[in-house]
Amino acid sequence: MITALQVVDAIVSIALILSVILQSGKGGGLSGSIAGGAETMFGGKKRGLDEQFARATMILGILFGMINLVLIRLS
Repeated sequence: MITALQVVDAIVSIALILSVILQSGKGGGLSGSIAGGAETMFGGKKRGLDEQFARATMILGILFGMINLVLIRLS
């Protein structure tokens, strides 16, 4: 049981790291404001994908915390 939870915990942690890395930065400073204005003017990236990564990060973070609490309780 503990080994299976550890494997799931490792998979969730890797997915959590990937979801954080794949998100775009929120405050790019001066270059981000210039590029952000150009992106919105010329079509740029869609916000839907960023919202999905944010939701996935939140869900994976909660799942990661819950699995770790169960592992601590079992050991």
